[in-house]
Amino acid sequence: MQALIRHLSIILFTLGVLCVSTAQADNVETALMPGQVIAGHAKWEEDCTKCHKRFDKAAQTTLCLDCHKDVRKDVEQKHGSHGKFKEQRECKECHTEHKGRTENIAPITEQTFNHEQSDFPLKGAHADTKKVECKACHKPKTKYREAPSDCYSCHKKDDKHKEKAGTACADCHTDRTWKDVRFDHDNTRYKLRNKHVEIACKDCHANDRYKDTPMDCYSCHKKDDKHKGKAGVACADCHTDRTWKDVRFDHDKTRYKLRNKHAAVACKNCHANDRYKDTPIDCYSCHKKDDKHKGQEGTTCSECHDDRSWKKAPFDHNKSRFPLMGKHAATECKKCHLTPAFKDTPMECFSCHKKDDKHKGAYGEKCETCHGESDWKTITFDHDLHSRYPLRGRHNTTTCDSCHKGHLYEDKTPTDCYACHKKDDKHKGRYSEKCERCHTERNWKVLLFEHDRDTSYPLKGYHRKTKCDSCHKSTLYKDKTPTNCYACHKKDDIHRSTFGEKCEKCHGEQNWKTVAFNHDQDTKYSLVGKHRTTTCESCHTGQLYRDKTPTTCHGCHKNDDVHRRKLGTECQDCHNVRDWKIWDFDHNVRTRFKLDGGHKGLDCYACHSERMDKKVVASSACISCHSKDDKHEGSFGSQCDRCHETTLWKTIKPGTGVLRRR
Repeated sequence: MQALIRHLSIILFTLGVLCVSTAQADNVETALMPGQVIAGHAKWEEDCTKCHKRFDKAAQTTLCLDCHKDVRKDVEQKHGSHGKFKEQRECKECHTEHKGRTENIAPITEQTFNHEQSDFPLKGAHADTKKVECKACHKPKTKYREAPSDCYSCHKKDDKHKEKAGTACADCHTDRTWKDVRFDHDNTRYKLRNKHVEIACKDCHANDRYKDTPMDCYSCHKKDDKHKGKAGVACADCHTDRTWKDVRFDHDKTRYKLRNKHAAVACKNCHANDRYKDTPIDCYSCHKKDDKHKGQEGTTCSECHDDRSWKKAPFDHNKSRFPLMGKHAATECKKCHLTPAFKDTPMECFSCHKKDDKHKGAYGEKCETCHGESDWKTITFDHDLHSRYPLRGRHNTTTCDSCHKGHLYEDKTPTDCYACHKKDDKHKGRYSEKCERCHTERNWKVLLFEHDRDTSYPLKGYHRKTKCDSCHKSTLYKDKTPTNCYACHKKDDIHRSTFGEKCEKCHGEQNWKTVAFNHDQDTKYSLVGKHRTTTCESCHTGQLYRDKTPTTCHGCHKNDDVHRRKLGTECQDCHNVRDWKIWDFDHNVRTRFKLDGGHKGLDCYACHSERMDKKVVASSACISCHSKDDKHEGSFGSQCDRCHETTLWKTIKPGTGVLRRR
């Protein structure tokens, strides 16, 4: 019975609170506050809206995160203890307020906190709370979230390398114990093999230098180099990592392979003064003293001598630049090689056979063009094979002198028709100098030109009956004849280029006056309704192709818009192509806002008062139109229809009268 009386008292008290004036609301809220907030929130104690939103308990967490931005960032990026929750939780589940100034509203203790929910799970020695205390990482007067998570921040004092090995401690050390080193040298850029495995680390990493330790042999073995650098610094070419004295040099892997007599020669005979890098590999550098020709036959000794024996010279003239063929094979050497300088012996025929040239040089000095090495008097010249101009038709029976008037090679004989047949050109050069386009070598008067085959412009329709001079007004090739319609039919264009210069879009070659244009097939805009009977000029007011005709309703019907864009620019939502004055719009079907009650008889402009582009965008919230009618000043939200009827604003829905002011 006492419990019932207590509940009734609470209900009566609540009704009394609801009946107080708006001016007293804040004092009431303060009076009903369950207790003081903590010292950090004290400055907002008189402003409950900082943490609470009237009639909306779910908004409290959002208001908390608006102040605690670091926590919001953790939740969004899913790191830290707050970001590790599998499901989003409300702040009040863990943090409770109004329990006094000194209350700890973050009930986190070192004993109960699960470190797995943080960005740094405790593993190995870190998990042993007897050895590692929380305060070792979490310093006083700092937030737990500010504790560093990298090894070096805590273990800098333990670094015996003084940062010379870097700060990535985990590469070598483990979290089980600092002294437990797991470094594997094979995971570096330099794998240890053979003798290098037995060497102490300090022998290579002097002064604890690790990062910039050289990996080339010479940096460590310079002191072992008996060649004093004359053999280069690529020690691995000869030495191995098994033992320094084990030499594996293979001369055949160099630029000069040792063969025959060279394989038995001592190294010092070629590599004088320990010179290896710049040792010459040509024969003459070593065998200059053995050259009995004194350089007159050049320095390419291998053309005659080989590495089996210097004295045996198996010279084959056919391997030279001038193979001996025909009569030349039986000719004595001294007939051509007049001096010991074999290298400078001429190889062209005219040098030796000038006295035999009956043409006196008129046909040039290339005797081999007509004469052969088997017999000087035998002529082997074939005009089809040995020239760039095969003789065909009447040319085959024409004498050489008819074309070759001057010196054969100095005055090059022309190969174009016009050079010889200029006198035969009745066109006076008007159809260019390419006579072969129409005339043949068989007979000058026979024409073989066919416009459809020999040009890129086939003649069709009326073009086939048209005379050549009608299109070809000037020089045929110098001034190219245009192939576009407008170039010839500009005078026939009654549109005065309004519809562009692509005449073929509408006109055909059969008959200029016959129009074959189909708006539905040839454009992206099909004509339906009234558009089909509308004249072209009604829409195409500018140049057809340069000024693109708009395809939107508003583009043409802007002047017909009596709404002055208050209902948007998508005319097709209400009007149709059958007739502009016919409406198809149903507000209840086409929108998400049903017109009922008092809305049913309203003028459209009562709600749609602002000009807008594209689709009509209007708020469906009651307050957007009835803000001036809201006597509550927004205290009860924006959905007025929860209490008010749409038939009459002053009518309150049943069940809400208790909330009315008295």
